[in-house]
Amino acid sequence: MFFFDPSYLLFAGPPLLLGLWAQFKVKSAFNRYSQVPTQSGITGAQAAMRLLGQGGLGNVGVEMTEGMLSDHYDPSSKTLRLSEDVYSVPSIASVGVAAHEAGHALQDKTGYSPLKLRSAMVPTVSIGSNLGPILFMIGLFMHGVLGSSLAWAGIILFAGTALFAVVTLPVEFDASRRAKALLVSQGIVSEGEMEGVNAVLDAAALTYVAAAAQAIMQLLYYVTILNRRDD
Repeated sequence: MFFFDPSYLLFAGPPLLLGLWAQFKVKSAFNRYSQVPTQSGITGAQAAMRLLGQGGLGNVGVEMTEGMLSDHYDPSSKTLRLSEDVYSVPSIASVGVAAHEAGHALQDKTGYSPLKLRSAMVPTVSIGSNLGPILFMIGLFMHGVLGSSLAWAGIILFAGTALFAVVTLPVEFDASRRAKALLVSQGIVSEGEMEGVNAVLDAAALTYVAAAAQAIMQLLYYVTILNRRDD
């Protein structure tokens, strides 16, 4: 049966292990550097507001949101939402995460193409990630042209999820690049404090690499299974 196919481990195993390692790294780095205060005494929210103001983004709001590492920028409402551990804490980890999210707001202002593409993909990706595997499974266990058509339709829908994960990579990498440069240039952290910022943001970037790898390998597995059945 599909769910017990041993070959699935060859596709899913490596990216899954990478994802678990990435989650461990990001939590470990955040927990460590959330205990290291900034020399400037600036909190995550203050760092974000300073960077937004410097970038001419006084119209972007900064709010607190619930959940650990739930920080994100909402381009539709022009709002930067920071988790409680980031918003009100003057730590190396907090200002690093806050600056990263401010980097997304700056991308939005300058019309950064990968961010625009990712935002445009969100509605269809949410459908494809759920409907794609369902159609694939239905088509896989059906015979004839209809079964193959449904399975390929599911693969095409899920391919959008994989593409979304790939497009996310330059968006996240660029936001971190902007954050690292701005934190030092605006005097929010010193050169010596950048070791902690780099550890947190580089670990977070690894989670996006793992997500892209998982989506791509799952897509390849679907294609392999369908081709094997049709041979």
